[in-house]
Amino acid sequence: MLDKNPEQILDNDFTQINNEFLEKSPGIILCSKPFLKSEFLKRLIESQSIPIIFLDFDLLYSGYFISGMIKKNEGVKIFRPSRITWEKDLKEIIEKVSKEKVLVVLDSLNGIYNMFDELESARFINAAIMLLSSVARTTKSLILVTAMVIKNENEEWILSPGGRHLMDSKKSGMYYLGMSETSLILNSVDKKFQYSKSFEIKK
Repeated sequence: MLDKNPEQILDNDFTQINNEFLEKSPGIILCSKPFLKSEFLKRLIESQSIPIIFLDFDLLYSGYFISGMIKKNEGVKIFRPSRITWEKDLKEIIEKVSKEKVLVVLDSLNGIYNMFDELESARFINAAIMLLSSVARTTKSLILVTAMVIKNENEEWILSPGGRHLMDSKKSGMYYLGMSETSLILNSVDKKFQYSKSFEIKK
């Protein structure tokens, strides 16, 4: 059962959320509705004063830029990794992260796994994300990974589509993105899938 009354923190400017992501890396953002994920990322990126690296595996964010739904931001560098370019892109990003504080968004875990469908490749992807997070600690960079999920019969979050279980690490943070009538709600989820605290972002 999820705690229906976790500690709730109003954080319209993302100060507390950024601190949370800095402490727990990578931050894994779970969501069941694509439009919620897009709105959260839009608000998060607009709040930043540091350079942003966006790995657009789903190609949705690029589409929003082209359509004008999201304003172009000179502080955002977008990568559209493919199976061929992934290693080269990763090396470039790690080099950037090792030199200055940045926000790195990998959108999404579903898209990454779709690109690498073999088991060994999935292990490589998890290792690559953890390496990126390790390097990020030296510059206090923020690493976020989004994931579209549903619950299985055991009340565990799994990727949807695909059914894969989520990557797990003692150093990572897991969050479920929801909404109320007036706010986006980012819920911190513990290992027992209970909400420990919630961050409220007014619409």
